[in-house]
Amino acid sequence: MGIIRVLEQQLANKIAAGEVVERPASVVRELLENSLDAGARNITVDVERAGRKLIRVADDGCGMDEADAAMSVERHATSKITDEADLFRIGTMGFRGEALPSIASVSRLLMRTAPEGAEHGHEFNVVGGEAGEPVPVATVGTTVEVRDLFFNTPARRKFLKRDQTELMHIVETVTKLALSHPGAGFTLTVEGQPTVDLPRARDLHERLVQVYGTEFVEELVGVSRHEGPLKVEGFVSPPSGLRETRTHQLLFINRRPVRDPSVSHAVFSAYDAPKGLHPVFFIFLDIDPEIVDVNVHPAKQEVRFSDKSGLYRFVRRAVGEVVRPLSGGEYLSQEDAAFPAASSAYGSDNASVYAYEHANASPSGTFGVSEALPGSYGEAGGFAGNFRAQLPFVYLGETFIAYPEVKGGKGGLAVLDHHAAHERVLFEQLLDGLRMESKRLLFPRQVQLSKKEHMVVLDNLEMLAEFGLEVEDFGGDSVIVRSLPGPLEEADLRGILSEAVAAILEGDKPGRSIQEAVAARVACHSSVRGATVLGPEEFNALLEQLDRARDPEHCPHGRPTRLRFSFEELRKLFKRS
Repeated sequence: MGIIRVLEQQLANKIAAGEVVERPASVVRELLENSLDAGARNITVDVERAGRKLIRVADDGCGMDEADAAMSVERHATSKITDEADLFRIGTMGFRGEALPSIASVSRLLMRTAPEGAEHGHEFNVVGGEAGEPVPVATVGTTVEVRDLFFNTPARRKFLKRDQTELMHIVETVTKLALSHPGAGFTLTVEGQPTVDLPRARDLHERLVQVYGTEFVEELVGVSRHEGPLKVEGFVSPPSGLRETRTHQLLFINRRPVRDPSVSHAVFSAYDAPKGLHPVFFIFLDIDPEIVDVNVHPAKQEVRFSDKSGLYRFVRRAVGEVVRPLSGGEYLSQEDAAFPAASSAYGSDNASVYAYEHANASPSGTFGVSEALPGSYGEAGGFAGNFRAQLPFVYLGETFIAYPEVKGGKGGLAVLDHHAAHERVLFEQLLDGLRMESKRLLFPRQVQLSKKEHMVVLDNLEMLAEFGLEVEDFGGDSVIVRSLPGPLEEADLRGILSEAVAAILEGDKPGRSIQEAVAARVACHSSVRGATVLGPEEFNALLEQLDRARDPEHCPHGRPTRLRFSFEELRKLFKRS
């Protein structure tokens, strides 16, 4: 008896705040969403010490009068909900009892606000959830200052990450909301220095260019489809632009950035890509609020759909109808074609096949070993000799190459994954560094990154230099690349830097250092793809480099680079032994 009791209001408020205010970026998100709901066209965010010391969000939205402002810091007060039915048709950015009271309970909060046309506004101070008396001030719109976050909950403050990490979360939060609201201008200053400056844009395309740069956006293709209560707009990578990481995959439901594995998988399935490769996508879904519940997650980062399978099919169709015509021998949905589109040196319309035969091949033109090649078959089916000079081979669609191979004096068949093989070669060259001669570019290349990527690159210039990548800050979220490892001279520099950033952010993993993770990502992004057909000299050079590798049988991710079948194994497969 007497074990269960009602918590004090202040303690209950702090617990509730923990659901909404995880870190400084959570405060920024909640305040930005309130600004957007207020119709703001220009929003400024100022932070000091990565939000620990100060977060200030100022907007030119509609503002509040004295009564509404005083009510806004009360628990469970909201302008978004009037009755129970409104819970199931939420069309605004905000709502979970509103966040101001939660923020105010773990900080020193000051708010200045005035409704449009008012002679003056009012200023409110709230310390640890306790509100002071309003004071008349001259102001426009609404400004909220949050100082000393978690000052009264030191345990929460202790678990914050280092300033650079918390700042990157803030940058990411501002960027996501800016993408979903291109009609509003966003400015972020850090310690008084401009960090993000995104003026009002005409549309999503212009906003993407502002954030990621023209080179990145030009590689994407637009998606647009409207069926009943469902509408999708956005941009996705073509089949040739798949990546090994899930970076640059953003989903928005009714302009709210969310996570939903089902929708993400629907985008992925439209490509029917091999496991381990992922598309870039920026998907914006407009859905009737009555068929989506946005109030199932404390931070509003997850949603629930009344017809998840129907939405899955809708998104898959919308993306599939865009990427299928661009497949060109890459990846496409199997429900639409039995074979990939042709990518053949012979112009075949039915299969992606490329064959190279030795110049002295037999007159019959059959794929195999001609009499002119050194060596001969023995009665046991073995083959003694060296195939390596002008090796005959055949492409079996996408990245697989079949060729006869001699191993240990016995003949057989090998099937090579040319992408995995090239990955292994580049991976070891990048790690060794010394074996890969760095080439200084005659004309240094400027690369625009997102703000988050820019910050990570500048923090890791020395590590990148170890791989032969000489990078300098150019300002404005851009860098200058002055030198590259030789084999990467013609590579996609922006993609390489993005992959490197993704590996750095993941950090060390068991059995793999950050350097190895970066090398694996860069190697994967830079190695030959399915649309690339190797000529005989390139193929032979790749095999020679692979055989010199420390682990020639596996790519950096542990997948096999080739499979071998001896004549004895082939005879068993055909029931001949």
